[in-house]
Amino acid sequence: MAEQKKLVAEITSMDEDFAQWYTDVCTKAELIAYSKIKGFMVIKPAGYAIWEAIQQHLDARFKATGVQNVYMPLLMPESLLKKEGELVNGFAPEVAWVTQGGSEPLTERYCIRPTSETVFSDFYSEDVHSYRELPRLYNQWCSVVRWEKETRPFLRSREFLWQEGHTIHATKEEGEERTQQMLNVYADFLSEDMAIPTIKGRKTDKEKFAGAEATYTVEALMHDGRALQSATSHFFGQKFAEAYDITFTDKDNTLKYAWQTSWGLSTRAIGAMIMVHGDNRGLVIPPRIAPIQLCIIPIQQRKEGVLDKAYELKEILKGFRVKVDDTDKSPGFKFAEQEMRGIPLRLEIGPRDIENGECVVVRRDTGEKITCSLDGIDATIGSLLEQIQKDMLEKARRHLEEHTYTAASKEEFEKLFAEKSGFVKAMWCGELACEEKIKEDYGVTSRCMPFAQEQIAGTCVCCGKPAKKMVYWGRSY
Repeated sequence: MAEQKKLVAEITSMDEDFAQWYTDVCTKAELIAYSKIKGFMVIKPAGYAIWEAIQQHLDARFKATGVQNVYMPLLMPESLLKKEGELVNGFAPEVAWVTQGGSEPLTERYCIRPTSETVFSDFYSEDVHSYRELPRLYNQWCSVVRWEKETRPFLRSREFLWQEGHTIHATKEEGEERTQQMLNVYADFLSEDMAIPTIKGRKTDKEKFAGAEATYTVEALMHDGRALQSATSHFFGQKFAEAYDITFTDKDNTLKYAWQTSWGLSTRAIGAMIMVHGDNRGLVIPPRIAPIQLCIIPIQQRKEGVLDKAYELKEILKGFRVKVDDTDKSPGFKFAEQEMRGIPLRLEIGPRDIENGECVVVRRDTGEKITCSLDGIDATIGSLLEQIQKDMLEKARRHLEEHTYTAASKEEFEKLFAEKSGFVKAMWCGELACEEKIKEDYGVTSRCMPFAQEQIAGTCVCCGKPAKKMVYWGRSY
């Protein structure tokens, strides 16, 4: 047990320094390593396996709505990027440029994609001609580069992995419907697969994506009370269609501009999972996306029959993602390593257990130890994994509810952000000046205008003028 305590001691307590706790978990659980270029991280096998699970679940949800995967070029010429001015102005400070090919300088510099509206729009402008070819429901899994000033593993890195969907439609109604549909796909995925509850709503004009008519978001609340924008869906209207000449011949034989959407989720979702579910022993991974759902740890494995039984159990449990830890490390170290890596269940089996026809199963989320009969162990494990998934979501929902407050006045708003951490619901007049003053005075931003609106008060929490919207406010990552 001394080894187990030592391994846990290497993680800073989240109550002592949450930011350091987060970094410790990312490195000690071997999710990432730092590269020689600041802000570019190595995603190690344990971290990439989580991303693969996210891809698998999310990709299936996308395809169920008719989306197809494609791949677009990494580079785009500067002249092409500049066609839609709002986008280029929004991303200009973060763009990385290629100015030389081999030993020859380029006649025009190329942008390394910070996002792909430009290349998709250029492609659509040449590939779409008739209403019969619409809608185009495309998505790509790729990496993007944004030259961030401050970086943190998964949450904000200069290169990150993501998916970005880009669709075009014949009508405004179809485009708006797709924008909302994909937001709901994200919310369902986060809740059902990652056990992360979110608030759905629309971003203010100040916080919306550059070039979008409307940006919709799912906002999650981390353990430390900070918000994390976990996925976004954008309705572009015809802005890019007009800039890049995406036209089609409609049923009435007239030439029309297409309506466009874009939506994305990145490896930031792994950061959200860490900060919503993790504890002072390391990761806690929801069973549905856990690369390994059950770790079998043989006790006194050198004794005859113990390892054989462990592998027999693995075969019985082949319907789950199972690993047998047959290394020569001590059981205490193996327990700590399993906990650090967030594997949902641990099964301990030793000579006495075999003799009694039972084993000990330990839940990672609660630490509960359960003595189980080996008869029907597959049904037991299946039931436990389902219960863990359900319990993790419920625990996260309670945290969200318990850390969401209501402010009917400026005094209440100020007091809550001085004393509490979490979301504060308060009314807003809709004016940019008030939104900026709230950020300046309290260090908080508007997270979203939720679809489920409430009339908390009749006046703006900042200026006292008539209120137009209820907004979730918070400090964020």
